Amino acid sequence: MGLFDSIRGELIDIIEWTDDSRDTMVWRFPRHDNEIKMGAQLVVRESQNAVFINEGRLADVYPPGTYTLETQNMPVLSTLKGWKYGFDSPFKAEVYFVNTRQFTDMKWGTKNPVMVRDPEFGPVRLRAFGGFSARVVDPARFLTELVGTDPNFRTEEIEDHLRQMIVGRFGPALAKASARTPVLDLAAGQEDIGDKVAAALSVDLADMGLEIPRFIIENVSLPEEVEEALDKRTQMGILGDMGEYQRFQAANALEDSSQHGGGVSDAMSMGMGMAAAQQMAQSMQQPAPQQPAPQPAPQQAPQQAPGGAAVPPPLPGAQQWFVGAGGQQQGPFGPEQLQGMAAQGALTRETLVWSEGMAQWTAAGQVPQLAGLFSAAPPPLPPQA
Repeated sequence: MGLFDSIRGELIDIIEWTDDSRDTMVWRFPRHDNEIKMGAQLVVRESQNAVFINEGRLADVYPPGTYTLETQNMPVLSTLKGWKYGFDSPFKAEVYFVNTRQFTDMKWGTKNPVMVRDPEFGPVRLRAFGGFSARVVDPARFLTELVGTDPNFRTEEIEDHLRQMIVGRFGPALAKASARTPVLDLAAGQEDIGDKVAAALSVDLADMGLEIPRFIIENVSLPEEVEEALDKRTQMGILGDMGEYQRFQAANALEDSSQHGGGVSDAMSMGMGMAAAQQMAQSMQQPAPQQPAPQPAPQQAPQQAPGGAAVPPPLPGAQQWFVGAGGQQQGPFGPEQLQGMAAQGALTRETLVWSEGMAQWTAAGQVPQLAGLFSAAPPPLPPQA
């Protein structure tokens, strides 16, 4: 500080602070040699407190208002300094302005997931994030416990510590809430959880002169794989019918195959999946037998029609076929299922098939019963010149 600044300091008798930083919690008034003249005007605005430090000792705390620094208005400093020279003798003291408004836009989040026991899903891992606000409620304690001699104390110097305390309090609160409420219903109680965490944190921070007036939980999320499973469950609940779900899955598989250049093997896998899903749907739709199945009746001789012509017996069940794909046996499949697989390209003339009565696995194109499945399929295009 130059000579002009020191002379100007002797002439200035107004001590005040106007903050435009939005993140400064404590600011020390700059004064040449910390000399403050007796009779100076102290202006403390709303959302501020002024703290006087004399020779390293906290002397007075002034709430909002305008004060004249005289002996009768400063009993503590008067006792400490023993002003006997009046206006002609300046006293040395440090003046700290403490911002007592709420500091908002402070963020928090769980670095590691919180393990809880959900009544519906069992043990699950939860992550959460949100925001909170902090406020100084005891300027003297805040200055002595956290600020010290820092001339410009900002929120960034304490945010990490506050976040650690928040995570420490939030984990137990979330575990208690999830023990009573399923995870899927936690969103309805987020505000109540936030209020409880804010109250607990304010008690913990009281020794530092701070409180947490507002604690907001923006989101509580499950692991990505669990959310994907829930999305599938929701899709099935919306579709309702198993047949609709099969068509939905087949459409998704066909779209993925076209996007990634899938060939015959992809189409075959899709066909196998559709056939298996159809069998599952049929088994789910058929009611469970209440009694043992009756033994099949012996084959009856052909009956005679009124005109004397013979009536043929009922047709036997459709022939079942097994398909060899990717070195694995698939099936059995009925004729309709094979026809659908052939139409999709999952069953070709070279695909190995077997049915009861056959000596060995044979290419589908060489089996007379299946030759008709490929009659409508055009041959491969000749090489382009």
